[in-house]
Amino acid sequence: MITRKNAEISKFIIHKVGNKFNDTKNAFSDNLVEFDEASYELMLPFLLRPFGSVVQSYRFNHHANITLNEINSYSAQMFNDEEAFVEVSKHIVTHLYEQSSSAQIKTGDVLIVMFEGIEFRDITTNAIGIFKIESKVNFFQTYLENNSYDVLVQNGISSKKVDKGCLILNQSDGEGNIILSVDNNSYDAAYWLNHFLNIKYADDANNHTQQYIELLKDFSTDVLKPNYGAKEQNTFLAKSIDFFKENEIVNIERFKDELFEEDKHKKEFDSYKKEFEGEQSYIIRNQFDVAEAVVTKEKRKIKTDIKLDTNIQIKLDIDAPDASEEYLERGYDEEKKMHYYKVFFNEEA
Repeated sequence: MITRKNAEISKFIIHKVGNKFNDTKNAFSDNLVEFDEASYELMLPFLLRPFGSVVQSYRFNHHANITLNEINSYSAQMFNDEEAFVEVSKHIVTHLYEQSSSAQIKTGDVLIVMFEGIEFRDITTNAIGIFKIESKVNFFQTYLENNSYDVLVQNGISSKKVDKGCLILNQSDGEGNIILSVDNNSYDAAYWLNHFLNIKYADDANNHTQQYIELLKDFSTDVLKPNYGAKEQNTFLAKSIDFFKENEIVNIERFKDELFEEDKHKKEFDSYKKEFEGEQSYIIRNQFDVAEAVVTKEKRKIKTDIKLDTNIQIKLDIDAPDASEEYLERGYDEEKKMHYYKVFFNEEA
């Protein structure tokens, strides 16, 4: 997460990127944008707002040598030579163009920005922002002509959200420059993250927590729900989140002891974990620090509804992991030949 209260835009340029597959060309600007007060006051939060809620960070990646990563090289030039900003920004767009290897990749405006005063983990630094605007919206423009007002439709950039964007901080750790990324058009995530930026998740508590929660969600969907039912799936997820909330460090053996009563369930989990690591190219650590911000964010995404084919839904409270075990029973009615849930309560809320 960043804080933008003291952030400023020091350099800003717009180019247009084409699509190599469709033979549409790039169009380059030669000069920086000079904002009026109104457009500046709208542009700054538009670009930085999405990064205020980003928890995980990335680092540059390359199969041979990190210095050969194009965006790593271009950003270093910009940080080290202010006069190179315009020319290097064109190289960035050309590199983006070279990744458009299918008709699915959209053309659009590319905004390249130098920010000052970005606050990240109690450190203030400058940063390079690269934003791709793929979607335009129609809006009405009124105007006065011959003493009467008229209206026309214009097409422009929505100020609600960016399509794709990254912040490359002029701040590094043992793994390299810290990078944040957002993508609201994730149909082509590999194109943006892997091919253009060529970045990987940082080896930190945020990533370890994220990977483990992804494992738990997939295990609950692929193993628990089909074999034991939605109630067991949702109870497992609620207890998992509760475990993360109560422990600063996750030890996988302790986790299994608390979540699974039978050894066969532990073996099912171990087997699925091994498959998951192979499919995702992850190595889940046996012990790691919990990133509370990641747990909070992922908790909001977890759905604990039991949807029945009789147009009835049962919603479980993820913050009360023991409630479903104590007050919800699942059974089978031989007379109706149907499954049922029995819910116990004292009074309706």
